[in-house]
Amino acid sequence: MTPTPATPSPTAQAAGDTAATPTPPATVPAQPRTGVEPPRGSDPPPLAPAATSTEPGQPGGEQPAQDRATGDRAARRTRRRATLRRRTPPALAALLGGALLYLATPPVGAWPLAPVAVTVLTLTVRGRRLRASYALGLLFGLAFCLPLLRFVSFVGADAWIALAVAEAAILALVAPATTLAWRLPAPWLWTGAVWVAQEALRGRAPFGGFPWGRLAFTQSASPLTGLAALGGAPLLTAVVATTGALLALACLHAHTLTRTTTRRRSAPRRLAPPLLGATALTLAGLLVPLPTTAEHGTLTIAAIQGNVPADGGIHALGRAFQVTANHVAGTRQLAADVAAGRRPAPDLVLWPENSSDLDPQRDPTVAAALRGAARTARAPLLVGAVLDGPGAGHVRNAGMIWTADGFTGQMYVKQHPVPFAEYLPGRALLTRLIGRFADDMPSDFLAGHNPGALHVAGTTIGDVICFEVAYDDLVRDTVDHGAQILVIQTNNASFGRKGESQQQLAMSRLRAVEHGRATVQVSTSGESALIAPDGTLLAKTGLYEPGILTAALPRRTSRTLADRAGILPEAVLLTLGLGAMMAGVIRRRTRPTGDPDHTGTTPQAPRPHETTPTVTPAGPA
Repeated sequence: MTPTPATPSPTAQAAGDTAATPTPPATVPAQPRTGVEPPRGSDPPPLAPAATSTEPGQPGGEQPAQDRATGDRAARRTRRRATLRRRTPPALAALLGGALLYLATPPVGAWPLAPVAVTVLTLTVRGRRLRASYALGLLFGLAFCLPLLRFVSFVGADAWIALAVAEAAILALVAPATTLAWRLPAPWLWTGAVWVAQEALRGRAPFGGFPWGRLAFTQSASPLTGLAALGGAPLLTAVVATTGALLALACLHAHTLTRTTTRRRSAPRRLAPPLLGATALTLAGLLVPLPTTAEHGTLTIAAIQGNVPADGGIHALGRAFQVTANHVAGTRQLAADVAAGRRPAPDLVLWPENSSDLDPQRDPTVAAALRGAARTARAPLLVGAVLDGPGAGHVRNAGMIWTADGFTGQMYVKQHPVPFAEYLPGRALLTRLIGRFADDMPSDFLAGHNPGALHVAGTTIGDVICFEVAYDDLVRDTVDHGAQILVIQTNNASFGRKGESQQQLAMSRLRAVEHGRATVQVSTSGESALIAPDGTLLAKTGLYEPGILTAALPRRTSRTLADRAGILPEAVLLTLGLGAMMAGVIRRRTRPTGDPDHTGTTPQAPRPHETTPTVTPAGPA
């Protein structure tokens, strides 16, 4: 038998005194064996008897099962609460980022918040699993798209929510793309590219895309605006996103430096590059020259905002011909002002989209009114008209040039009708599922096929209609075909006072800078505006009030670098963005042990004062 080792005294154990001498054991008189030996000092404490299940019907037979079920429910509740606590801060951060991006967009228009929104999203999704990153991106997108697109609610809350969710679902792809980009060196560079890739997709799919709410459109009146003349909206988006990524990098460095006092001396060296980079990008647009001088004389333009009977809603235009009568009245007022010397005589008069809600080629009353308006103004008239056909159930949204002698034959038909607003994809099925479509949209608008370069008053104007101002190629095509002045005809009457007109005006200002052209936005109900080639507002009307704007605008034919580059900046940035995503996937799969983990930090060795606990198995040595 191996003798039992002596046990240290309680006093020695409590004091941690390893040098204490053990007390010799007292002599214990022999005891008769009873079948149960007393425990020895080296034996482990006796275990509690295991619970045994009793047969049903015996007292206490089901209590252990109830206890286990109660414990399982409590454990599940605890896990759910822990999961909720873990996920709530990132979710709130994603919602905050989306809200900041909305505030950066007109009508609020706090442009510095756009890169900050990118910063918040980047810090939120960096280092996460791709599925979790997409979920956070969806929250970001919903917080942005729901208030941004609330002007669609006049059709119905279901249409507004459906559009916002669809746009948010595509926008959310930028979150996992950002996660992948931040697995690479220089992640700030790839962040700008993946934002352009997301916008390129959203501007083309589905149904031809809906590029509303791009980062570039928040910067129509900021130090960055001039960059649009170099690479258009894609370059501007890339710079905004890159600036936000540099700010995110600065935040990460600042967080790392605050965690240890030994690294605080290196703070300026670590923080200076991203902060200086963000500042340089923000101010870079101020260095881009934006000429505004006339190269081929000027064109005196009058824009008529005739107004509508109601401030928003599906029936804002009122009864047939009423909106046309309002614009005839506005043109007569223009002629009276010219006769009184209060305004210069116009070379061209502009009416907005849908200013003739009846087909003037089929309705003699409307045709006579347009000829009379052109005769009164003593100038050609650009009219937005709804034309019937070709074929039953089809209409066209057109801009037409009329003179005192009638229609000149110069016409632009809108190339990009809006799905679910101007035409129904899958009409036969949708009208059966949603009955109001058959009443609210009895006809489909057909798309035109020619650029809106119209020859009038000795010059060429580039005409696009309403939402087409958001599409890079449609506006650029008019300049490529010789447009010297840009015109955006729009009908904002149904959207109410919910920001759509201000958002559209920001796009028009950006197009003026991008192409170096004086630009006119003319609306039925506002906001109408005259814009200089450098994006400066020369004159503007209010919402839902009649207005007349006149100015001599410069005619320019010089092509900006953005005009010459065309789609190339977007294509290059799109390629870089896709390449960064692929590289991020590969790097994650092939990273060897010891490389930075998914949070971007390298595992740290224990500090000198820290010890690693060890577990020694019980039993004899």
